[in-house]
Amino acid sequence: MPAYKAPRNDIDFVMNELFDFDTHYQGLSNSEEVTRDLRDAILSEAVKFSEQVLAPLHQSGDEEGCHWSSEGVTTPAGFKDAYKQFIEGGWAGLTMPEAFDGQNLPHSLGIAIGELMGEANHAWAMITALSSGARHTLIAHGAKELQDAYLPKLVSGEWTGTMCLTEPQCGSDLSFLKTRAENNDDGSYSITGTKIFISGGDHDYTDNIVHIVLARIPGAPAGTKGISLFVVPKRLPQADGSLSTNAVSCGSLENKMGIHANPTCVMNFDGAKGFLIGEENRGLNCMFTFMNSARLDTSLQGLTHSELALQGAMTYALERESGRSLSGAKAPDRPADPLIVHPDVRRMLLTIKSFSEGSRAFIYYLAQLSDRDKEGDPLAKKLMGLLTPISKGFITECGIESANHGVQVYGGHGYIREWGMEQNIRDARIATLYEGTTGIQSMDLLGRKVLLDGGQTLNAFIDIIQTSLPEIDAEFRSALEAQLTEWQSLTQAIMVSAGGDIDELGASAFDYLMYSGYVIMSWMWARMATVALLNGKDNDSAFYRLKVETARFYFQKILPRTQMHKLQIENGCSSLMQSTIDDFRESMN
Repeated sequence: MPAYKAPRNDIDFVMNELFDFDTHYQGLSNSEEVTRDLRDAILSEAVKFSEQVLAPLHQSGDEEGCHWSSEGVTTPAGFKDAYKQFIEGGWAGLTMPEAFDGQNLPHSLGIAIGELMGEANHAWAMITALSSGARHTLIAHGAKELQDAYLPKLVSGEWTGTMCLTEPQCGSDLSFLKTRAENNDDGSYSITGTKIFISGGDHDYTDNIVHIVLARIPGAPAGTKGISLFVVPKRLPQADGSLSTNAVSCGSLENKMGIHANPTCVMNFDGAKGFLIGEENRGLNCMFTFMNSARLDTSLQGLTHSELALQGAMTYALERESGRSLSGAKAPDRPADPLIVHPDVRRMLLTIKSFSEGSRAFIYYLAQLSDRDKEGDPLAKKLMGLLTPISKGFITECGIESANHGVQVYGGHGYIREWGMEQNIRDARIATLYEGTTGIQSMDLLGRKVLLDGGQTLNAFIDIIQTSLPEIDAEFRSALEAQLTEWQSLTQAIMVSAGGDIDELGASAFDYLMYSGYVIMSWMWARMATVALLNGKDNDSAFYRLKVETARFYFQKILPRTQMHKLQIENGCSSLMQSTIDDFRESMN
């Protein structure tokens, strides 16, 4: 794979030309000073850090992996030093409130920086992203004494944070959670239990790790209604600034398919001292703050893997010579034409490009909504609730498809480790699993975010798209308008069928999420093509030309996938559910 190059041209296009971030920031409180010059300077430094510090560690970190001992976890060579540079650069507190010594810059700017660092090194960037989720959770729900004790060093990056939900017997269904929290006389709790799949659970970046842990207080109601949330630090801060040992340890590292350079830990809490966040038995409500933050960050990972696939595959297809164009030699002075002359290679490249740039537009749209949600905009909050499961589920699935195509463009070389493309697909695969699988996101979308409110939020979002239609170029307008009408009618049909058989909801959920994702991305591409056509009149650049052609490819070759998903929804659940459990069991004998 070629050396990572930050996609600054497209990021600038999305921020400046598509979504007018200048005007957006002027409309936010305390963000008037976030001028384009300031934003450009920050992004330029993030590009430098990502390209020069993080990217060179990407492949070596995968090859070396993390190492466990009874003394703790050691990360690959260079990772700890890179984190030190991250702290020294002031990146950790960029979007945090000034009250906690943050720089109070908009969350949307943090998303752009997160994209750059995640593309350069997914495994390394995960720890910084999880720490951000821990900070947001404490700001939203932590008592003042907890905030004072933990936020300053979390905001500075001197300490990192984790999310500890999953246990051996429960992941998506937390009703089976067993970790205990016993009340102590001093107001603290003794936390006992085992958590698995804990990203960044132990490492050598910092001398303390702040675990955000779900646990059950004895006597609490059964199921998810009896779960509470706690701060459980690896080491306990003392009044004099020193740290004392807490009963928290990493029992082992998971032997994983990808992201080898990120320590995925089995964490043991053996009567560790913890402190309640929020109210007893309301932990899941508090943890949703962390999970929603993590789900947007995971959407970003889908984008990063599409972008890496694009850079690798495009470079190879332009340089690798193989065969001749069906319409005649395009490089007659060479023994063969470059791969990019072949229609099937173009199909894969344009699919990757449409997913990468379409995902970027989708996520940066969400980033603006996130800024408005933080300002107290009720519609933005509702739209974030609706669109987050779509972005997490759809964009991460796009990331896997892009990574697959990236390997395919390389042919046999794509299967060989030294070329780097197989690492991309291994690393990409996790994004559809953690922070709620695609199936979980699908059920959340259809069951909780659409059907539960009778489609009101969905209709509000469709109204926003419809309002934009007069501004969209006529070439794309009618197709998009037809998709919106169909999206609404399909939603109504599912509401009716699910009312008669609840299994219809589960059978439709995945296809409905993917359908929704393709429609939303079509809006993004219609808007991008419109801007490119307008701005390209005075600047006939390859960037604008290819932007328009990719939009045409998306509408002609990708958007028709909605009809497959529509048909699968209409075919219902009978072929899925008519066999009995015993039928499946006996078929295995």
